[in-house]
Amino acid sequence: MSLWFRDGEPVRDVSIDDRAFQYGDGLFETVALRDRHARLWDYHMDRLEGGCGRLGIAMPDRDSLRVSLNEAVAASGEDTAYATAKIIVSSGISRRGYGRARPVDAHTFVGIFAAKPMTAESYRDGVETMLCNTRLALYSVSAGLKTLNRLEQVLARCECEQEGTFEGFTLDADDRLICGTMSNVFIVANNCIVTPTLDRCGVEGVMRRHTIETLRRSDLLVDIRDVGLDEFQQSDEVFLTNSQFGILPVRRCGEKVWQSHTVTREVMARMADNEIAECAL
Repeated sequence: MSLWFRDGEPVRDVSIDDRAFQYGDGLFETVALRDRHARLWDYHMDRLEGGCGRLGIAMPDRDSLRVSLNEAVAASGEDTAYATAKIIVSSGISRRGYGRARPVDAHTFVGIFAAKPMTAESYRDGVETMLCNTRLALYSVSAGLKTLNRLEQVLARCECEQEGTFEGFTLDADDRLICGTMSNVFIVANNCIVTPTLDRCGVEGVMRRHTIETLRRSDLLVDIRDVGLDEFQQSDEVFLTNSQFGILPVRRCGEKVWQSHTVTREVMARMADNEIAECAL
């Protein structure tokens, strides 16, 4: 049973009239806790603030959120040397019906969960993936955001569970590569690092942002643009980014096998020097 906190106190129940439950009207962030430190905290808060602005939810005070997180960590009883915090921001309780005021005050919940590191083999040799049949809707008003509406990811993730793969890639209706069910994707082609644009659909992950900014401070540039299915399948290397595991090479997607991870390992080395200890091989 998950233990959640609000204002430092355990949450015993949530109203069925909460709009998070009724309509998925809200946002969430999944923060990696490493030695009790909330990794990439400012990036998470930036994304949350942008999402609140677009949804018409008053952004919770950042300092107060940090206090709530620290209180939840202290009260959870979990080993927070390596753990995960989930922050849910709901638009709160309202009368029945879709409409509500804009902006509206947020209801904020914090949960702390045990986490298990990926294996050294996964970082060294890469992971198994697949192409999902579930497509992402184009031109969503929530493109890029991490809203509580994740039905497309749920359906795509069910495909992965059925096939027994670590991750599944999702395409849009025009066969453009977008992202994984729980990760962002980068490809390497002719020594050029490319990641799909997410202005039409998908989620802009904080680790994706951290990777792009880290590489752009060095001599490894990242091109953000449309990536077609053919280009993806003909690429030289593929790797995933996620706030929890950092970066993972991709070994296989269906019948396609990538045996080289040379550029990926260079990227991982840069990230290991920039707070992402899991990437140190």
